[in-house]
Amino acid sequence: MSVPVFRRPRCQRCNLPQHLCLCAEIPQVATRTRIVLLQHIVETWKKSNTGRVAALALSNAKLLTYGAPDESFDTSVLSEPGTWMLFPDGPAAPPDAPAPRQLVVLDGSWSQARRMSQRIPVLRTLPRLVLPPPESGMLMLREPTHPSGMSTLDAIARAVAMLEGPEAAAALERLAALRVQRIAECGTLN
Repeated sequence: MSVPVFRRPRCQRCNLPQHLCLCAEIPQVATRTRIVLLQHIVETWKKSNTGRVAALALSNAKLLTYGAPDESFDTSVLSEPGTWMLFPDGPAAPPDAPAPRQLVVLDGSWSQARRMSQRIPVLRTLPRLVLPPPESGMLMLREPTHPSGMSTLDAIARAVAMLEGPEAAAALERLAALRVQRIAECGTLN
């Protein structure tokens, strides 16, 4: 006899279980820098996905999906002048380079992000924005496959702070902390 699996209903907007829904708390954050989230197809409907929440919060964001079978991927948006990529290694921008107008953020597990960076030729040519290691005591859910343990939302908040100042990133940081707190209180993402 099989035991039925109970699945909690999810919010259609933020994709979290309804009891964890963050929609009422998602701020609208305006940035000069356009954030292009390049989301791996496998991440699209994961409950743990924070890229979707970041895209909802950022008024100057574009969410693209990569890896759909039988679909070609248009890289033209990634080739726009002034485009950088948030990534821990690769070609660094010259110290006197102007700030990026557009920042590509790979949204997926660490292995998915690494594969995307290798399989999409234009990404290999982009200057990199590298984040310093997280401060000790930073409240986040650890992702063991990612060297820094940062979620996509955490990483975007830190990138916005670097590029546009801590005030611009404060609402994103509060949203990331609230998400971690709610999940910790429930003890699960199910």
